[in-house]
Amino acid sequence: MANSTDLKGQTGLVTGSTSGIGMAMARALAGAGANVVLNGLGDPAAIEQERAAMAAEFGVEVRYHPADMTKSDQIADMIAFAERELGRLDLLLNNAGVQHVAPIEDFPIENWNQIIAINLSSAFHSIRAAVPIMKAQGRGRIVNLASAHALVASPFKSAYVAAKHGLYGLTKTVALEVATFNITCNAICPGYVKTPLVESQIADQAKARGVTPDQVMRDVILAAQPTKKFVEYDQIAGLLLYLASDAGASVNGAGLAIDGGWTAE
Repeated sequence: MANSTDLKGQTGLVTGSTSGIGMAMARALAGAGANVVLNGLGDPAAIEQERAAMAAEFGVEVRYHPADMTKSDQIADMIAFAERELGRLDLLLNNAGVQHVAPIEDFPIENWNQIIAINLSSAFHSIRAAVPIMKAQGRGRIVNLASAHALVASPFKSAYVAAKHGLYGLTKTVALEVATFNITCNAICPGYVKTPLVESQIADQAKARGVTPDQVMRDVILAAQPTKKFVEYDQIAGLLLYLASDAGASVNGAGLAIDGGWTAE
């Protein structure tokens, strides 16, 4: 069926997938039957426990590669590892990302360099290594986890907004290059998702502002999202599975907003 999201026998690699959105996306791919390569930071024992649990829960092969997203040689090795271990690479999800907030005149240069490296350059390196594999297979899906900040800006996030805008530009360029090879490249652009990182920001802001966490969520965090609701993991996963399936084969070079209407304003 053209609209099936059954990914049995396929392999998906998700960068930054040891927590948060990346982990949720890896679990969604495994739930659809795909073998999965995890990547990210964290306690090795905890990562191994999660890897083994995911493999057992979904009955798929799950591997882990510790590539540092600031190191191009390690990223290339991770892509080669996925094909070597699992036989193919059908879906690459570039999800790894970091954030820093500061006025531009005070923005630390090392933070700028880190954000550009992890949020933008890492995707270039992984795509560069993955495309030859996908071309040889005759099919592939590349998805870049961008942000509403790939489409609009916010103050004090110069590096993040620049990286995510760049990631969308990279997405469109790759889409044009691979279009005749049965490969697509798209960007998912979520608004605020209630990740552990955002939850800690809510608590910190509530304390700093002397208001309740609910007030911070409504008036600060979700001020930009007309629905006043967080984007849920499973909503992003639904879009990812659509793009990974044959139903999404004609979606190419798109920046798909999933932000409760934020970028409609």
